[in-house]
Amino acid sequence: MIPATTAPDNRHPPTPTRPGPPPYLAPMPQLTLAALQRLIHDRYFATDSARGTPATFMWFIEEIGELSTALAHNAPDRSPTPEQRANLHEEFADVLAWLCTLANINGVDLERALEKYTVRGVSGEKH
Repeated sequence: MIPATTAPDNRHPPTPTRPGPPPYLAPMPQLTLAALQRLIHDRYFATDSARGTPATFMWFIEEIGELSTALAHNAPDRSPTPEQRANLHEEFADVLAWLCTLANINGVDLERALEKYTVRGVSGEKH
């Protein structure tokens, strides 16, 4: 029997024993940002563009709020349920999808926009 003071913390995935990325960043078939933006465009552009930027931005902010709640439920001092942990992943995906939607209806290529971090480099911190 393991004493209560040394019981494993099952709230979060275990820390890898060897250096490297966490398991959820393991190599897998690539889904590039450009491919995701194209997928969102192909599936939703007609509806999204008809809705327009102001209403779409409100949907995006709603998803940000849902992500905020999911982050709070999964905070290090909490014991999230498996459903809450799964919801955290879902909300990150929703925020990214709605960001792609906003970029699409405003003619922004997200990969090109990210060149400020990947091509030209960034000194200092993000603000």
